[in-house]
Amino acid sequence: MKKKLFADFGLLGRNRDFRSVFIARTISLLGLGMLSVAVPMQIHALTGDPLKVGTAMALEGAGMFIGLLLGGVLADRWDRRRLILAARFICGLGFVGLAANAWLPAPSLLAIYLLAAWDGFFGALGVTALMACMPAIVGRENLMQARAISMVTMRLATVISPAIGGALIAMAGVGWCYAIAAIGTGLTMLPLLRLPSMVAQGGEDEHPLRALVQGLRFLVTNAVVAGTALAGTIVTLATAVRVLFPALAEGQGGVSPAVAAGLMYSAVPLGATLGALVSAWTERLQRPGRAMMLAGVGACACVMLLGTDPGLAASLVLLTAFGYLVSVASLLQYALVQGHTPDHYLGRVNGLWTAQEAGGDALGTVGIGLVGKFASALAGVFLFGATAAALGLVMLGLCRRLREAPLHSPELEQQAA
Repeated sequence: MKKKLFADFGLLGRNRDFRSVFIARTISLLGLGMLSVAVPMQIHALTGDPLKVGTAMALEGAGMFIGLLLGGVLADRWDRRRLILAARFICGLGFVGLAANAWLPAPSLLAIYLLAAWDGFFGALGVTALMACMPAIVGRENLMQARAISMVTMRLATVISPAIGGALIAMAGVGWCYAIAAIGTGLTMLPLLRLPSMVAQGGEDEHPLRALVQGLRFLVTNAVVAGTALAGTIVTLATAVRVLFPALAEGQGGVSPAVAAGLMYSAVPLGATLGALVSAWTERLQRPGRAMMLAGVGACACVMLLGTDPGLAASLVLLTAFGYLVSVASLLQYALVQGHTPDHYLGRVNGLWTAQEAGGDALGTVGIGLVGKFASALAGVFLFGATAAALGLVMLGLCRRLREAPLHSPELEQQAA
């Protein structure tokens, strides 16, 4: 039988529920991409203060972090379909509020702050519930395909929608960006209404805080899930290299710093898109845990080599390879976490895992920023990449259970059968 190389988009045709999620997710990503431009541009137009722009982003991130933790608990207690629909509806109300505020004669900065946190919180509730639903929607054996298809869409949407948002703001104003995002959110509910009821199986009705602690206990005591989460955090730390792209771009002779930085920022998602497209081979891996850790070490090594000042052309090749390897590692991390987590823990584990990655990204950006403050940009990149690669190699040597683990837990597959 001929071995496949590219992601199998045939899953969209075969699985009606996944097709519904795919359509809703694509519409949602297009709207969120427009918002990623609208909010900072509106605050900048109102205040001209970068700190106030950063405050809005921080509040949205804080709301998202809390929403991920609470959403994980709720997704393991309530009907996940209803939770997704409720979160989508309430997010839409937030977008309506942003539009109404933008059309006021004197828009309120405080309202933007509050609604940014609102949408971050309720958006995270819906995302956590949706992640917990995926094994039931596509089957654990199709998780890798579903994730790869979703990643391709996500990358394309994040490239296209900010450009659409910028053009719309220039032509009609920021209020219409919010209004279209609200309309799009309403449209996402139509395909999601077709999903079946999905309630976690095998869980216990316990206090939310105790339930969260139980989820955390499972995450840290399951060797495969804990190792996967830790390896993912190391890779996430390495992605913070983007903070120093503007400084690295200044040293590229013959090209303006703005052009060089733009190319660097584009190279990573290009590689990530390729990684998602050319991902069918990952389903045939006998030791996906080992491959995931090796991909992470390779990504960190690309960052380390970037710190040797190889020139713009070689830097772009390294960043494209970095994006590709991060994408492969992310695919395998997702499949391993879903494949080794019982259904009644999926909401909490996905929420904790995603929150941990968000925290790792924040820690990494602060850390590499501090390194860059006290050393040259090149030295900071080299040191950061080398440290992350060394940590990855240590994990590869110590985490035998993760190295040998199959993509799906045999015990969970027996229970499902």
